[in-house]
Amino acid sequence: MQTVRQQMTALLSQQVCSARDLSQRLSIQEKEVYSHLSHISRSVVSRRQRLVIVPSRCLACGYVFKERKRLTRPSRCPRCRGERIEEPKYQVV
Repeated sequence: MQTVRQQMTALLSQQVCSARDLSQRLSIQEKEVYSHLSHISRSVVSRRQRLVIVPSRCLACGYVFKERKRLTRPSRCPRCRGERIEEPKYQVV
């Protein structure tokens, strides 16, 4: 029996997933996913891996949140103030 973080790390090693995908597959709340992701980002370093974040993108103007360090989805675009934001995606490589 694997822990939630072990299951999450295994999923992220195989494919790119958003927080919503992870919460549905592991049957946990989306808020919990973010706390697990922050821990995973630190723990995979010992195995010479890293957590890669595919940044969010504004669907209205195309702005990409490249410099964002937080793991959560931004609430609005700084350029056009739009709220239609694509979720960030995560992968362990």
